[in-house]
Amino acid sequence: MSINWSERIAQRAREMSSSAIRDLLKLTVQPEMISFGGGLPAPELFPSEEIGAACEQAIVEAPGSALQYGPTEGHAPLREMIAGWMHDLGMRVSPAQTLITSGSQQALDMLGKLLIDPGAPIAVESPTYLGALQAWQPYRPELVPLPMDDQGLQVEALAEVLARGVRPRFLYIVSSFQNPTGVTLAPERRQALVELAGRYDLPIIEDDPYGELYYEGTRATPLAALDCQLYGELRHVIYLSTFSKLLTPGLRVGWMIAPTGLIDKLVQVKQGLDLHTGSLAQVAAYLTCRDGLLTRHVPVLREVYGQRRDVMLAALHATMPAGVRWTHPAGGMFLWVTLPDGWDSAELLGRAISHQVAFVPGRTFYPAGDVINTMRLNFSFSPPELIKTGISRLAEVVRSYAPSGQLPL
Repeated sequence: MSINWSERIAQRAREMSSSAIRDLLKLTVQPEMISFGGGLPAPELFPSEEIGAACEQAIVEAPGSALQYGPTEGHAPLREMIAGWMHDLGMRVSPAQTLITSGSQQALDMLGKLLIDPGAPIAVESPTYLGALQAWQPYRPELVPLPMDDQGLQVEALAEVLARGVRPRFLYIVSSFQNPTGVTLAPERRQALVELAGRYDLPIIEDDPYGELYYEGTRATPLAALDCQLYGELRHVIYLSTFSKLLTPGLRVGWMIAPTGLIDKLVQVKQGLDLHTGSLAQVAAYLTCRDGLLTRHVPVLREVYGQRRDVMLAALHATMPAGVRWTHPAGGMFLWVTLPDGWDSAELLGRAISHQVAFVPGRTFYPAGDVINTMRLNFSFSPPELIKTGISRLAEVVRSYAPSGQLPL
């Protein structure tokens, strides 16, 4: 008799669900499909030769570091390098506060394991990054959704929640070029948010994977840097970032910067997960960055992705009917489309796939799943001509779609 595994699964695992985006990617493998669904960097821009050379160099010159078990905190030279970058951004932090993670996604899971008890409130943007919701779902928090507008999180809404006596374990925010909306938190709101955190001793998890991918103006000041400026040290903000958007996601190397009172516990959590991030990937990332690859490569990403963003914005403007709105992101990889009230983007997706174009319905990014007329479009993955063709197909679907009782646009 076979085991009924569904009866053996722990309660926390029963809370898990598959990522809607990962499920969607399985449907978009047909050669004619144009997918704006995944949050994927452009593979033709991966610095493959440089990373390959760095891996070979690591194995030949430093096999004791690249092929052996390593410290949980991460490869020391890499941590020192990252701490230096953070200092350049205005953070008063040390390598001892720097923990190398297996991508930012692991950092989110670690923080959930460390900070969330069942029923504990956590504050999140609405909409927010789906991967964070998925990482924390097994820990059964009470989500406190906070509204956004074109200037980012509405900080006054958080202030009202705190004034009512609600004490979230933390606020989670993607501060620059937010996933999914592409919106960036305005400078004055950043300042107000960090001041509010100080007033209420509110921890902030700042997820910043896209900060270097700006196509207009200059880099936004991280909340972690403002925290250091206001209080003389990193006190309220836990800062996350990754090489996935700057080098390649296949390395699975990210980092977390945390206040001194928290970092030791985070190290203990990571020990129980995977002992340490892959040694070869860490050493390869260090060598490529030490040799100046990021300095040369990031401007290329900004140029190419900025052009693709412009192509998508122009195509939307040229083809979409009145009544459809979208954001104008100043960087990152996504823009956010809002359809007329009453329209269901999940229903629209089925028709879009039949027209060989895909997107992510916005409902999955809302903590309550209660907003159905939005969609996320990725512009970093597809070249310009495919973006034009894909948006043309999507506009055709939008024009022909009408919910019950409404006329097509």
